[in-house]
Amino acid sequence: MGYVGHRPALEVVLGGLRRMEYRGYDSAGVAVLDGAGSLTVERKAGRLANLEGRLDETGRDRFRGTAGMGHTRWATHGAPIDRNSHPHRDTTKRVAVVHNGIIENFAALRAELEADGVELTSDTDSETAAHLIARAYADGPTAGDLPASVRTVCRRLDGAFTLVVAHADEPDLIVAARRSSPLVVGVGDGETFVASDVAAFIEHTREAVELGQDQLVTITRDGYEVTDFAGEPAQAKPFTVAWDLSAAEKGGHDYFMLKEIDEQPEALANTLRGHFDRGRIILDEQRLSDQDLRDVDKVFVVACGTAYHSGLIAKYAIEHWTRLPVEVELASEFRYRDPVLDRDTLVVAISQSGETADTLEAVRHARAQKARVLAICNTNGAQIPRESDAVLYTHAGPEVGVAATKTFLAQVAANYLVGLALAQARGTKYPDEVAREFAELEAMPAAVQKALSTVEQVRELGRKLADAKALLFLGRHVGFPVALEGALKLKELAYMHAEGFAAGELKHGPIALIEEGLPVVVVMPSPKGRAVLHAKMVSNISEIQARGARTIVIAEEGDDTVRPYADELVEIPAVPTLLQPLVSSVPLQVLAAEIARARGYDVDKPRNLAKSVTVE
Repeated sequence: MGYVGHRPALEVVLGGLRRMEYRGYDSAGVAVLDGAGSLTVERKAGRLANLEGRLDETGRDRFRGTAGMGHTRWATHGAPIDRNSHPHRDTTKRVAVVHNGIIENFAALRAELEADGVELTSDTDSETAAHLIARAYADGPTAGDLPASVRTVCRRLDGAFTLVVAHADEPDLIVAARRSSPLVVGVGDGETFVASDVAAFIEHTREAVELGQDQLVTITRDGYEVTDFAGEPAQAKPFTVAWDLSAAEKGGHDYFMLKEIDEQPEALANTLRGHFDRGRIILDEQRLSDQDLRDVDKVFVVACGTAYHSGLIAKYAIEHWTRLPVEVELASEFRYRDPVLDRDTLVVAISQSGETADTLEAVRHARAQKARVLAICNTNGAQIPRESDAVLYTHAGPEVGVAATKTFLAQVAANYLVGLALAQARGTKYPDEVAREFAELEAMPAAVQKALSTVEQVRELGRKLADAKALLFLGRHVGFPVALEGALKLKELAYMHAEGFAAGELKHGPIALIEEGLPVVVVMPSPKGRAVLHAKMVSNISEIQARGARTIVIAEEGDDTVRPYADELVEIPAVPTLLQPLVSSVPLQVLAAEIARARGYDVDKPRNLAKSVTVE
């Protein structure tokens, strides 16, 4: 985060970092310009609280300026220790830099600096930028011009990066630059902000500006100026943030994840709102015509982590509604296996942040192969939607908990909208059928609200299971991706061994894992909508129960046939089969969070994970 204005910069920056700590919490640091030629820096390994404790010890009154910047780190190059924490400075300590991303050619740049006699004090790639900027500012055609010096250095850097730069000789401005890593400007009254996320400055302003690829912004108290890396004036798109500070606070909940689970009906309703008009499905930024959609003969869904699981659910719906073949790919594997793409291929790219590095590179590969790309994203103006042919924003609001909850449900709903838009354009569903399917979707926020009535039951169950060595999750049809997601949540939060399986695969190997007392979570299909699969799943439960498993069954309310096989029964509302993941996912989210909490872990900030993965 960077700030120039009329308030004490230290407190503004720390407040912003608190709301962005979910993006990285291996270490933190701040730098403040005092206006009299001094640059004061403090940094500390560990959580932001460690830095604040250090500031209390050494005296916050040392930081007297109204311009400054800060950083919370997720380590890539160099261990999370004090000397690798940001900001980094040059040898004269006049320049300070914070950096997100990876500078891929840093080894060559470091060697160049060391050959010139520069002694680097950290193991990071980021420190090289501080020394290069200081050298450009001190001598040569950009001497004395900080924005020009930063542009010169940016043109030499390979990789993905956001840089925020301060110089003691320029106390009234901060310079920031971005390439394939998020950066947004906040515009206030007599103050200007830059940050990785609008959450950093939402307390002070909701007026923001999205920066494009390879752009640099100079902020002052009076405003901002944007150029490209060549120094030419560039356009930046203003927007107003649709939520306020209360959305980024816990609101009385024990932790953010529980609050965000509770917000899922609203997030779902917001994602659906405005997407059905005059009998037609409407996307947010539609640059694909109906003819383009009619020409599609194959769909790829590319995503990572939880978003990948939403894509697996999308496959069932899109194939069922459109009769198009759908492949779901991990974005990290997609471009490396040389997929078969052409102009009639639609690639659906799903990313909460819109900046996920693997997914962004998959989008670029698809575009290079002339495929059409539709992005599903929760962040206005992010890079993936900017580089796509069409966009569907999920409008789930800010999600602070690192483990995705409401953004997952919003992605699932958005995937259904894409399926219906394709069916509508291709004529595989009549208008009245599209309207009926959308009406069923519109009823889902109420169904999710009803599913939230299981929260206390599941939290109690989570406390009982906290000492388990492992959990297995079983599902069939759309329940299989839900099982995968339930296992992922448990791994992320409780650091337990957990696996999700297609229940039909049990006898092909996984049943060997079943032993006395092993908890197995079963996502039951509807006895009405999928009666054949329901009967087979009952057989699966019987098999594992006979071998001593402890069965936790997620089943449709009124499904009495499953009761004899359930050691613990969690009832969810009866909904159409394809839409069941929207309600069956809820208890699994709560279960993972409560097991983690009972084991003494930080639910919102699991170890080694950051919210947005902006490097490969």
